[in-house]
Amino acid sequence: MQRFYIDILQGRGSYYELGLLAGEKLKESPLFAAHQKRRQKSLRSYDIDFKKVKAYFQSFLPLAWEELEGLAESLGWSLYDVVHEYSGFQADDVNSGCSALMNNGVFARNYDYHPKTYEGRLLLWQPAHGYASVGISGRMIGRIDGMNEKGLVIGFHFVNRRRAEDGFTCSFIARMVLDSCATTDQAIDLLRSIPHRHAFNYSLYDASMHSAVVEASPRGVQVHKQAAACANHFLPGTLSSENRHHTAESKERLQTLQHFSGSAQSAMERYKLFNDPAYGIFKKKYASWAGTLHTTVYEPASLRMLLGVGESAHPLPIDFGRWLAGERLPITRVFGKIDSNESFLHMS
Repeated sequence: MQRFYIDILQGRGSYYELGLLAGEKLKESPLFAAHQKRRQKSLRSYDIDFKKVKAYFQSFLPLAWEELEGLAESLGWSLYDVVHEYSGFQADDVNSGCSALMNNGVFARNYDYHPKTYEGRLLLWQPAHGYASVGISGRMIGRIDGMNEKGLVIGFHFVNRRRAEDGFTCSFIARMVLDSCATTDQAIDLLRSIPHRHAFNYSLYDASMHSAVVEASPRGVQVHKQAAACANHFLPGTLSSENRHHTAESKERLQTLQHFSGSAQSAMERYKLFNDPAYGIFKKKYASWAGTLHTTVYEPASLRMLLGVGESAHPLPIDFGRWLAGERLPITRVFGKIDSNESFLHMS
C-alpha cells in the first residue's frame, strides 16, 4: 500500500488575490516542475485564440479572468501562457472513470484516475464576488467536484474525447457552475449555453434535493432530471452514439449504483459504500487510469462534507457553513493510501 496526501488550501478575497495565492502555493509544490514540463506538450497539443477565450470568459464568468491575471503575476508567466495552460479552453483532459449517487439529501462521488495526473488539493475558496465553494482542484483553477455556498454540488464523468471541438474542458466547466449557479436548474441552463470540448456527464444536486445528469458534448446536450446515479456513458437517446465502443463496465457500475439508490442511507453509510472496496464501487485499476483517488460526500442542505483519501480511509468531516461564517479549518493535509506503486507528481 502506498501512502499519499491531499493538501488543504483556504483563501478569501478578490479573484485576483486568489490567483496570486494559488500561484504562490503552486510554486511551493512539486507540481510546479511537472506543470513547467507539461507546457511543452500543451503548446504542441492545442492552440487558442486569445481574444476568443477572453470573450467567452466575459460572457460566462468575467471575474475569473482576474484570477488568471493574478496567477500570471504570481508565476511570472505571460498572461497568454497562463490562459493557454489553465483556462480550461481547448486542453485535452485524459480519460477517467468516476461514479456518483445523489438522492435522499446526499451526493456521494468517487474520482477514478491515474495518480500521476492528480493535483492533490482541496480548496475552500471565497471570492469577493460570486459563490464560495469547497472542492477538489483540477487543472489548477478548475474543480473535479465540489459544493458551493448555496448547496449546489457538481461532479463530472468522462464519456469520450473523440471528435473534440472548440470549447471548455470538464474541470473548468465544473468551476463555472460552482461560481455562478445556485440551483440544479441554473446549472442545466449554463451547461446548455457553453461550448464543450469533449463528451462528459455532469452530475448535479442542490439544497432542494433536485438532481440531474447532464449529458454534454460538442454536438449537443441531453438532460435527465431527478436521476439518482451517474457513471461513464450516455443513456440510450439522441447522444448515445457519442459513447465509446466498450461501455460494459460503466453500465454494470451504473446498475450497482441504482441498486443502492433505493435505500435511505446516511452520509457516513454512503461514504462507506463508495470508499470500501468490498461494495464494488471503489476501483483499483490505477495503471489503467481507473483507480479511485478520493471519495467525497456532500450534504447540500447542511453544507457538510466528508472527504476520504484513498482506500478504506477514515473520512475528514468539513462543516462548510462554519467556514463561510469565518471559521478557519485547522487542518492543512489529509493522508490516505492506495494499493498501487504508481507515482504521484504532487509528492515527487
